[in-house]
Amino acid sequence: MDCSAEESEIRRALEPLEGIRSLGFQLGARTLKIDADDRALPLALDAIRKAGFDPQPVATAASTQGGQGRVFRIATMDCSAEEAEIRRALEPLDGIRSLGFQLGARTLKIDAEESTYPLALDAIQKAGFDPQPVVGADGSEGGQAGASADDHDQGHGFAGGISRLVAALVFATGAEVLSFFAPDQMAWKVAGMAIAAVAIWLAGIDTYKKGVAALLRGKLNINALMSVAVTGAFLIGQWPEAAMVMALYAIAELIEAKAVDRARNAIKGLLELAPEEALVLGANGSWFATPVASVAIGATVRIKPGERVPLDGKVTKGNGAINQAPVTGESIPVDKAPGDQVFAGTINETGELEFEVTALSSNTTLARIIQAVEQAQGTRAPTQRFVDRFASIYTPAVFAIAVAVAVLTPFLMGLTWLEALYKALVLLVIACPCALVISTPVTVVSGLAAGARRGILIKGGTYLEDARLLKAVALDKTGTITEGKPKLVKWQVWGAGDEGAIQQMAASLAARSDHPVSKAIVQGLEAQGPEAENFKALPGRGVEGVVNGARLVLGNHRLIHEQGLCGPDLEAELAIHEKQGRTVTLLADDSRVLALFAVADTIRETSKQAIVDLKALGVTSVMLTGDNTATAKAIAAQAGIDDARGDLLPEAKLDAIKEMQKRYGATGMTGDGINDAPALAQADIGFAMGGAGTDTAMEAADVVIMNDDLQRVAETVRLSKRTHAVLWQNITLALGIKSVFLVMAVVGTATMWMAVFADMGASLLVVGNGLRLLRGTRVEPAAKAQPAQPKEHAHSH
Repeated sequence: MDCSAEESEIRRALEPLEGIRSLGFQLGARTLKIDADDRALPLALDAIRKAGFDPQPVATAASTQGGQGRVFRIATMDCSAEEAEIRRALEPLDGIRSLGFQLGARTLKIDAEESTYPLALDAIQKAGFDPQPVVGADGSEGGQAGASADDHDQGHGFAGGISRLVAALVFATGAEVLSFFAPDQMAWKVAGMAIAAVAIWLAGIDTYKKGVAALLRGKLNINALMSVAVTGAFLIGQWPEAAMVMALYAIAELIEAKAVDRARNAIKGLLELAPEEALVLGANGSWFATPVASVAIGATVRIKPGERVPLDGKVTKGNGAINQAPVTGESIPVDKAPGDQVFAGTINETGELEFEVTALSSNTTLARIIQAVEQAQGTRAPTQRFVDRFASIYTPAVFAIAVAVAVLTPFLMGLTWLEALYKALVLLVIACPCALVISTPVTVVSGLAAGARRGILIKGGTYLEDARLLKAVALDKTGTITEGKPKLVKWQVWGAGDEGAIQQMAASLAARSDHPVSKAIVQGLEAQGPEAENFKALPGRGVEGVVNGARLVLGNHRLIHEQGLCGPDLEAELAIHEKQGRTVTLLADDSRVLALFAVADTIRETSKQAIVDLKALGVTSVMLTGDNTATAKAIAAQAGIDDARGDLLPEAKLDAIKEMQKRYGATGMTGDGINDAPALAQADIGFAMGGAGTDTAMEAADVVIMNDDLQRVAETVRLSKRTHAVLWQNITLALGIKSVFLVMAVVGTATMWMAVFADMGASLLVVGNGLRLLRGTRVEPAAKAQPAQPKEHAHSH
């Protein structure tokens, strides 16, 4: 099942069955999701088999917003250090396809083979965590509900956490006050210690749980270091400082977690773009407000000016202008008329529209964007992998240095044992790797979200980082540099002949073909002829058929040349058209050419500037097209492209990419994700002109340009350069600040107060720096639009 014809066959086979609630087809993945009663499902499978297909269950099938896999809630996983620990625990296992971490919701989504799940859960438990399955979170609507419940709990948890930490800060302040002003008597000291202990318990109970679990496993993470440092400070009599450090640390951790959530959830605002209800045409002709989750494919939906589009669909009635910025990043509203596509989450600014639903709510373009970004967030960028490896060495090394300071400084520097131990504890707090570990994921996720808001769907941190390395970009012509909508610009009778009769003959053959050039000829001629008989497609050449008893061919230069019908005069005429970038189609009978039709594809308005932008970045542009070389060179000259190669089949494009990689280095490829799939796969980074997100484009490429604007390729390179710069700024900041305070700790000028500010201050600094990537990318068209209010319309009926 890989085309709409087969989808239609299966739909017809299932139509008579009762109990089927919805069907979700994914032709790119060749999967079908059936939401049906238990009794209806076996009948549905039997009906599909009778239709000639062989449905096989997918072990983790979940073709919705959540994608494939199972979701587990891990209550003690709330920072990237713990994410790294879980990743390391799962790395040795085979059968895991992907991991999706949502630290804000404290959930982990595992997409794996069925036999791998028990091994994965066991590995996570051995790492000191307790994964609990989220009820219904298998990609179904129940999973979404589960996620919402988690968010609700998290909101209560955040409010409760604030009050608990405020209380801890009050107790810590009380301990400090007693330390400064109370008499030097045992009773006051015991009272101060008790107050400090309460503060440490309120602020640090979660830290201690994680720290002790890490130490029992022989792991040294930030929680283990902080637990050892605070406990040690308390035991050597620095209990007021220990209490204040733990309170400040916990507060900073909470602030940091919320800041990280902002980056990780930057794309989640898209979920709120599509309204929860749609105004659907009922069987009796009335309009009813219906939850979007229950609207079937083929239903008719109405939207008024100011309302958001609830689902993907094709306009059937009305004209209007749609603001597509939330999905494609386009700043100018796009006019819509019958036959045009509309996308969930966009805004109808003018005119009432009716459209036929073409995708379920779980499979809209908007839903697929969110799914792709969530999957991209779960991948590890090269710098992230480097930092994780570095931190795994750095933390034990610092712990060893702290032990050495505690043991050796009394001999080398004449310190007392308590002074040496205090210095070592300060060193531990300063050296916590939190700022370093968190410096990369927040930056990468911010970059991914910034791209998505601009209509650039980057499918992983690796591509976000590597785009800056591109030295050349291969460009498909049709639909990338040009509009992909050819028009008949000139036609002429060749030799003697009846102009009207020749028009009708050409229209008869062209009308039977789905080729864009044939369609342009039909639309340009505006003539009708008798239906062609014995019609036959000639792949790569044209079509043939019998019209009014005469065998005719309508094809390209190659076909006419192969039939021996090209003369010097015709060759000269064809050369003139081809130099102008026109595609020429010829009508001929068995003995001579009757007419020629020149079709041209117009260059996109943005293509010229896109090439200028790429050149400014030092990226060479090369056009690769299946059109003839003369046409390719003409279009390239208009667009400002220096190198153009024509007459390329898909295999030849693949070879061209390999040659460019040897010649220039890292090479990108832009195409439509179908004919160019081999070249897209071979390129270092494949850019698909997504046409607002076709299935094939999303699967074939590493980056999807949602509005087909070639300028977004250069914008991706610029975003990659910015992201790379911020990544290394953060790494430098984290290590630089720690280095300064480590030296201060060793020479004796740093206190534990300074240590906690150095650690958490650096963490907040790198988070804030990473969030800068989100600036200037927020799309907020909602100010102009009013939320959909279908209930009023339903009530009026």
